[in-house]
Amino acid sequence: MGTPTSGSGRHRRRIRFALPVAAAAVAALISTSARADTGPAATGGPAVAGPSQAALNKRIARAVTADSKTTKKHTATASGSAVSPKIIGGGTATIASAPWMAQLWYYDDKGTAGTSDDVGFFCGGSVISPTKILTAAHCVKGFKWSTTDSAVVTGTASLPTTNADGSANLHGGTVSGVLRQWNNSSYTVSAHGAPNNDIAVLTLAAPVKATPIRMTTNTDTTSYKTNTSAKVYGWGRTTSTTDDISGTLKTATLPVQSDTTCTGVYGSTDFVKGHMVCAGKAATGSDTGTTTTCNGDSGGPLVVAGRVVGVVSWGVEDCVAKGAYPVFTKVSTYVGAAYAQIADSNLSYTDGKADLFARRSSTRVGYELDSKGTSLAARQSWGDWSGVNFILQADLNRDGFQDLVYRIASSGDVYWDHFTLNSAQTDGSWVTTKLFTNWKTRKATVIPGDLTGDYLPDVLSEDSSGVLWLYPGKGNGTFASRVRVGGGWSQYNQLRGVGDFNGDGKADLLARKSSGGDLYLYKGTGKSGTGLFSARVKVRSGWTGYNTLAAVGDMTGDGRADLVARTTAGTLYLYPGTGKATSEIFGTRKSLGTGFQQYDMFG
Repeated sequence: MGTPTSGSGRHRRRIRFALPVAAAAVAALISTSARADTGPAATGGPAVAGPSQAALNKRIARAVTADSKTTKKHTATASGSAVSPKIIGGGTATIASAPWMAQLWYYDDKGTAGTSDDVGFFCGGSVISPTKILTAAHCVKGFKWSTTDSAVVTGTASLPTTNADGSANLHGGTVSGVLRQWNNSSYTVSAHGAPNNDIAVLTLAAPVKATPIRMTTNTDTTSYKTNTSAKVYGWGRTTSTTDDISGTLKTATLPVQSDTTCTGVYGSTDFVKGHMVCAGKAATGSDTGTTTTCNGDSGGPLVVAGRVVGVVSWGVEDCVAKGAYPVFTKVSTYVGAAYAQIADSNLSYTDGKADLFARRSSTRVGYELDSKGTSLAARQSWGDWSGVNFILQADLNRDGFQDLVYRIASSGDVYWDHFTLNSAQTDGSWVTTKLFTNWKTRKATVIPGDLTGDYLPDVLSEDSSGVLWLYPGKGNGTFASRVRVGGGWSQYNQLRGVGDFNGDGKADLLARKSSGGDLYLYKGTGKSGTGLFSARVKVRSGWTGYNTLAAVGDMTGDGRADLVARTTAGTLYLYPGTGKATSEIFGTRKSLGTGFQQYDMFG
């Protein structure tokens, strides 16, 4: 998508396919070429062992070199450009107009001296929070992003080039390592090579400063109406006649097409209604008159009204076959699962599963209990947590490091312990910030995630009169003025929630009645004030046999928020989320073990 910019030192990128090209000319648009925490600041904090910026720069340099060995320098003409800057019909974009754009560079030499087994490719992506990159599953599935010469570049419209000393020139961008990866577990490829459920999220090892873009919601239908104007961005191929991709960011405006149109071109086996959307005008059979995405744009965003509604997924070989359209993953279908990757409570930082924090009542020692999916790993001590009367996990600044929010029993003051990286991003220290003063009489406090639709975690707190208040987060440990949600919350003895229970990409709340033990779901709406939640839905009856509930997010790693419940006898059960806002909200419970009566609080 686009033409390389002219000038010394810039190279056009050669494409090598990481997926087979199908006989029917349907090809995925991919351009080829534990830490364990030991406690808060008082007991030492976590140890970070991430790549240095110098090491990451070398990764990018190796990836760029491997990807451009067979290309020649692009030389300027008198007009300043040898080829007009198009996306096979588009134009140039600045990083200011698309600050969330990310370059995904993958290179793996397989540890061998030869190059015949090397794997390298380039994809696009979108920054959807400071440590999260939304992209296509075919750019992620089967590849080892955290352990190879692979990295992500943000903050620049230009692709990296190689300096004379062999280092990478990032042209003002920032390079980041990948900590872990997630792709939709239902990702498949059709017999013709068309990917389905083609969505993924990369978690960066350190936060970036790039301004995130939000995903659309699961209720969005307006963005997908026929002829809706959408914009696509990427560094992909500039023409159907060569494999060169663009040295600078390009963009094009494409009209959204109906499912009927797309199915008519590709058939219902390759184009899966509800999972995909296509856009643009029918290709002419050549570059002339065609505006489309192409190889190298994979994983990039389709944007409507400032939100990502699609992810570049697949199209025909060479992109311009007569009557063809580019196909995108329909983000509204997958936003719930993708949102779970943003709002994780992953104390181990390595596997994308939410973990449990528990304090032992006899010693006041806090422990990290890492989730293994349907069981818990051996506990790890976080030191002395005396003098506090609630502890909650929360990544208030969305930096990817799980933090703790707690209340001092004697003063009622609420504090936030968060980990801050050093300038080299190789180590760091804990910082303690006071969030609220004299919350002694508050009956409940919950940090369910983003309630207002800005991707920044918010705080809910019930006062002594049973009034629930919303404190909209600003992402830095400060909050906007509180907003009254409503009264009558004293009828509940437990308010719990982290993440999205019904799969719509919005944080929700669970509430258990004091009398009878019925459990209710309050579905988040993304609005504020009295409209913060939709009407409650009873999801369980008579849960009086449990004396403690804990909700820390997605413990199984399937993209759905889960719930933990402890019986009066001390058995801890995991209730895996189903994404249904009914009595079927949880699957069959699974025992996490006995003896949990020794803990007096979970978070």
